[in-house]
Amino acid sequence: MRALRFAALLLVAAACTKENASVSATASSTASSGGAVDLTGAGATFPYPIYSKWFSDYATQTGVKINYQSIGSGGGIRQLSEQTVDFGASDSPMSDQELAAAKGGAVLHFPTVMGGVVITYNVPGLKSPLNLNAATIAGIFSGRITKWNDTRITTLNSGAQLPVTDILVVHRSDGSGTTFIFTDYLSAAVPAWKSSVGKGKEVKWPVGLGAKGNEGVAGQVKQTPGSVGYVELAYAKQNSLPVAAVTNQAGKTVLATVASITAAAANVAKSLPANTDYRISIANAPGPDSYPISSMTWILVYQHQRDAAKGKKLVDFLSWAYTQGEAQASALDYAPLPGELTTRLKARLATIDVAGTK
Repeated sequence: MRALRFAALLLVAAACTKENASVSATASSTASSGGAVDLTGAGATFPYPIYSKWFSDYATQTGVKINYQSIGSGGGIRQLSEQTVDFGASDSPMSDQELAAAKGGAVLHFPTVMGGVVITYNVPGLKSPLNLNAATIAGIFSGRITKWNDTRITTLNSGAQLPVTDILVVHRSDGSGTTFIFTDYLSAAVPAWKSSVGKGKEVKWPVGLGAKGNEGVAGQVKQTPGSVGYVELAYAKQNSLPVAAVTNQAGKTVLATVASITAAAANVAKSLPANTDYRISIANAPGPDSYPISSMTWILVYQHQRDAAKGKKLVDFLSWAYTQGEAQASALDYAPLPGELTTRLKARLATIDVAGTK
């Protein structure tokens, strides 16, 4: 019976992938049909809601049009490395190996906002948020916990009516920064996960059904009773999906909010050295108010720009994002960067060589 249910879900996944591809193509043609595009970018789906807002507002204010394809962090890094886009976007920092392979030379990481990855689920009849800890989450996504009424879940949710049904895991099928954040957290919090599955934009999942993009995972969970997945907070909210509260390093169970994500990053920002390259993790952060599955997300740019005009437009946009765009973050369920950090990042923009002379 369970095999049949998964076979049915695979058909749904294929339909969702086709639909997502259609939506992406529509977005691209819409951007192009409005006139010439000044800048092109590709990458993470995690920050897509706020990037869409930023690009729209920036076009209205300046006339500069930015076409962005939310194809996943892995795709964004590949396209930047191949120099087929003007900038990439990723929820996982590039590795030393990826940096060395980039055809355009040195790549700079610019954090933009912070967000939370949430555990979302479809458990009919459950009235209040599910409580989970790192060990239980790892047990579910490794296939060791297979029923919703498993005692490892029920002991964390006293009084909740959890059904005697299978847990259907949904995970990302594409190279994903959201996957990196999720597995980075589990690797930091659960030694057994680190030694078995590990962390990365793509991992070998022990169990579950793959879906493309945050959109695909959110859609699968929303339409599949008994399912559980991980998505960026904004996608869960936009799809009216419930999210679990997660026990943090301090032993407190917290929900993902702008405040709890900001708390996770607060101490990290203060302790950054002056020469940091901003490839940093805030997963499993200490502090009683910290949401543990938190991360920065990055825009990736070449330090030496091939096209001076495009390079200047890219620097101008990033300067606008740090000056005006950050104020929009909270309304879209992202945490803005601390002011001291944006000040340092705006100064760092001056190191981008737009004329090929630095």
